[in-house]
Formats: sequence, C-alpha cells, structure tokens
Amino acid sequence: MPAHLVRPRPRPRTATAHATAPAGSDAVAVLRRAALPLMGQLPLLADRLMAELHANEPAYRVEIDADPDDVRREVRRSLRHSIASLLDPARSREAARACSARIGAERAARGLPLDALLHAFRLGGALVWQALVDEVTRHHPRDAHLLVHLAADVRGFVDEHCACVAESYRRAEHELTWRRENRRRLTAAALLDGATRIADLPEAAAALGLPERGRYAVVLVAGGHGAAPAAYGTGAVWHPGPDAERGIVALGDRDVRQLAAQWRALAYRGTGIRVGVSSAVEGLAAVGGARRLAETALRICPADGGTVLLDDELPAALVAGAPALGGLLVDRVLGPLRALPPADRALLLDTLTAWLDCDGSAQRAAARLYCHRNTVLNRLRRCEQLTGRSLTRPADLVELCLALHAHRLRPQA
Repeated sequence: MPAHLVRPRPRPRTATAHATAPAGSDAVAVLRRAALPLMGQLPLLADRLMAELHANEPAYRVEIDADPDDVRREVRRSLRHSIASLLDPARSREAARACSARIGAERAARGLPLDALLHAFRLGGALVWQALVDEVTRHHPRDAHLLVHLAADVRGFVDEHCACVAESYRRAEHELTWRRENRRRLTAAALLDGATRIADLPEAAAALGLPERGRYAVVLVAGGHGAAPAAYGTGAVWHPGPDAERGIVALGDRDVRQLAAQWRALAYRGTGIRVGVSSAVEGLAAVGGARRLAETALRICPADGGTVLLDDELPAALVAGAPALGGLLVDRVLGPLRALPPADRALLLDTLTAWLDCDGSAQRAAARLYCHRNTVLNRLRRCEQLTGRSLTRPADLVELCLALHAHRLRPQA
C-alpha cells in the first residue's frame, strides 16, 4: 500500500529562502493540480499497485491470492488518504497517519512480516509519485521542472509513514505476544488445576502446542531458580506455581523413567534442587491428576535436594498422602526407638534403613555403615526387641518399612 504524501516543509526565513519561495509555491500548486485527477484514478492505481506487490513482494502475493478483495480495499483506502494529503494537507495529515497506523496493526495481527509491509509502503509511495509526474508531464510539461523542489519532502513523508507503520506494527505485535503468553499461562494453570472442561481440551492443546492425546507426566521443581526450562525445554510447557515450577511434559514414546533420569543428572543430594516426577498419565485431561501425583513425589524429596519418581516410591507415597495415618504408624511401630537418646535412636534407625536399602544383606549394609557384619546383626536384633516386630515376618517387615518412610517425612523436633 502506498505511503502518504504531504505539502513541503516550510523553509527557514533566510535571503536564499526568499529567493526560492516563489518556485516552492508554484511547485505546490502544480502538485495539487496534478493530484486532483488521481482521485478519479483510484481503481486503476490500486490495480497497478496490487500487480506490483504480487510480482515483487512474496508475502503480499500470498495475501492477494488468498483474499484479493481485502487487499484491494486496504490499498484503495491508503491511496485515497495519500492523495487527500496532497489536496488538503492540514486536514488530511492526521487521517493519513491514522490509516497507516491501522494498517500496521492489522497486518501485525495477521502475521505479515514487517519488512514486507514497509516494502509495500515504499512501492506505493513510488507509484503515487510516478502518477503525479506522469500527470504533470502529460498535461503541463512546462511545469514539470517545479516538481524537483518537492522530491525530498515527498521522500521524507514516505519515511515518516513507514516509521508510523513500524511503530504501530511493533506495538500491536507486543500486545499480541503478551495476550498469547497470558492465554498460555491461564490454559496451563487450568490444566494443572484440573479445571479444564473436556470440550475445551482441543483449544487448550492448540494454545499450548501439545497433542490432546498421548502420554504425559508432570514435573515439579523447587529451589531450581529457573533451572526447569533450561533442563527440559522441548515438549514441555512450564508454569510457575506457589512453591515450585510446574511442567507439563509430553512423553511421546519415552518411558517416564527416562524423564526422571534427566532430572537426576541435575537435581541430586546437596544441590538444593528438589524435583518430583509423576507417573505417566494418558491425555491432557489427566494432567490435573498427574500434578497431584507430582506434589506427592515432591513431598518425599530430601530437603537438601534430589529427584523422586513417584513410581519408585509408592510405599512412601502412601504415607505421604495420609500424614495423620503415617504419624500413628510411626508412634505405634517406632515409638520405643524414638524414645531412645538421640545418638542411639539415629544409630538404630540408620542401620535398619541401610539394611532395607541393601535388600536385607547385612554384609552390604555393614560396608555402607563402615562397621562389622555382626555389628549390623546385633543392632537389628535390638530393633526387633524394642519394636516387637520380626524382620523375618512379612507383615512386620511391611509395617517397619512404612513406618520408616513416615518417620523420614515427619518434621523433626
């Protein structure tokens, strides 16, 4: 679309300016006289400009092929304001700028590249200028030399409108980007909260760039200070939560254990980064439930950092999900151990935990604890005596395991 033209800028009042003023006034008169017939040639000028845009600007070629009537209306509107600014600059200048600004905003909303839009404005400005020159040389050839006095002013006005278009385009683009990001945030929050209606799932999937169907997991990252997107960017949508970054991760064909392994390379004991990874769930509709599973996994994480995959810690998840029952279990099963002096209590609980972690091998537990195998066995017998549970009886062993999980999760006095 054409850039808009304007009357020449006033010259400084110097001796030279006084000498050239008549020529400038005559040039303006010639320009206005040539511009008047162009109003009747708007359809022809619009067709010329559209043909040039189709031939020389690929982005506009797509627009014209898709909806030629829409582009033609835009071109005619811009041309009309351009020529009006020649005929009555004082009254038409702001309307011309408003037209350019509106075109910039509309094309930004449609995704037309800014470079293509500016190119179109410059082509339009050149077309109008050429039409004026043709009109003067055809009907008033003796006055053609006067147009030289206006060439620089016309170029300046084309540049002014290109700047107006660019400013409007960037402002609209910024607002559109903000709206898209805000929509993504609200959509992700609704999915994680389980508040998305089934009917809205296709729209939510499109907004987030995720498949509606497929396998998903939710990851919660606490204490990472921005590590979440850096550690896992592709196929994931991140949303800030009150206590942790929350990520919706499309698993595709991957196992959820692969996802947990990626995080374990970053979040391990001593880093202060705590990560909870949910079980895999089917479809976006199940993301809210996965978020609750990830919260349970995060509660199991050690305070000094680590990554917990819920699937690997289901017994601990059971007691974490019912803290009141976990407390009763601790008191009932480990009460006698917890009543010991702190050093003795820690020694026996650490030994019992190491033995369970080593699959009931006293030898491996001894290596981990830097003591003799018989020492481990003696401590285990003392645990049995104090708790009244036998490590060889399955039901008692289950109670001890669950009680130990609940003890680790219970805030220590």
